[in-house]
Amino acid sequence: MNLHKLKNAEAYFLELYPEGFQDVGLLPIIKKHHTAKISEQVREMFAKENFSQPELICENFAKVASKSTLISLFEKPRVREMVQAMRMERRDMLCIGLYEMLYGDVKEGFETMVEVLSFYNLAKWPLVTFIPYYFYRDKAFFIKPTTTKNIITFFEIKGLTYKPKPSYEFYVAYTNVLETMKVNVGEKISHDDNAAFTGFLMMAMEE
Repeated sequence: MNLHKLKNAEAYFLELYPEGFQDVGLLPIIKKHHTAKISEQVREMFAKENFSQPELICENFAKVASKSTLISLFEKPRVREMVQAMRMERRDMLCIGLYEMLYGDVKEGFETMVEVLSFYNLAKWPLVTFIPYYFYRDKAFFIKPTTTKNIITFFEIKGLTYKPKPSYEFYVAYTNVLETMKVNVGEKISHDDNAAFTGFLMMAMEE
């Protein structure tokens, strides 16, 4: 990782927004994404007790995808169609995958999610990672393909090769790098919202 580029990005960002993510200049962007509100809803919708109802969990998955600005307009209807067409065993699989990602064996959950979404040609990084991100905004990272590829290239991250099909091994390695980057910037930027942090990196690259 090129630490010099990261420090330059931090300095530039703070020139534009002296208070970091608390700066009033960022309020329009923050309001646009409704992240805190959706996060609160996701924590209610995917509470442990709801996982005894796979149909409800799948419906909630589609509802959050529909309202989230993180999911592309192209993918939103495809997720709804997937949930409507799902046989019971695949609803169960999606339910198990999400439960494990949120409460149990993350690797098992991640790989189960990839498997069930693959049946519908929807095994994409955003759809595997958006619910865990909303549930654990300070721990889990949302993986956006273009942003991820650009971060790896721009900040000269060695030993990581992005691939379109999600893999748990890449997810762990990449999120470890992002956590290291957070440690190397000040508290105004090492935000408790991980999508805000990757948003900072994206803005830095655009400049």
